[in-house]
Amino acid sequence: MNKFFLTVHILAAILCVGPVTVATSMFPSIAKRALTSENTENSQNADAGGLQVLHRITNVYAWASLAVPVFGFALAGSMDMMGEAWLIISIVLTLAAALVLAFLIGPAQASVLAGVGGTTEERSAVLSKAKLLSMTSGIFALLWLVVLVLMVVKPGHHRG
Repeated sequence: MNKFFLTVHILAAILCVGPVTVATSMFPSIAKRALTSENTENSQNADAGGLQVLHRITNVYAWASLAVPVFGFALAGSMDMMGEAWLIISIVLTLAAALVLAFLIGPAQASVLAGVGGTTEERSAVLSKAKLLSMTSGIFALLWLVVLVLMVVKPGHHRG
């Protein structure tokens, strides 16, 4: 059963967390372009459409990525590893990444989407959120990178 839990855990991390991380990192640059340029209407529509797709990917795959900790907990429980320091740190960092996504990235993306089609004043009002998204999406990706390293290296792990 451990191999099943491990397989689903890794597969969910690749297929769910990966797309969320890519979508959140792509969103800020397209948002800044959409909010600052005086492009043609077709170009603005393309940017707005791209932002909607990235926001949708972020939301849908964020929910799907809940499978990662679910199967991770199942695996850790079946292997009696819940007390390992690297695992506890990974759990805390995963929770931090989820909170960054839910309370910083998601709402900021929604605000930017609401302002993209607006007037120049409305677009400039949400430009700061688009700029802040570059940092928060970088923090989100960095948290996942540290979790990945901890999962591979397992510092202080006492089993083979």
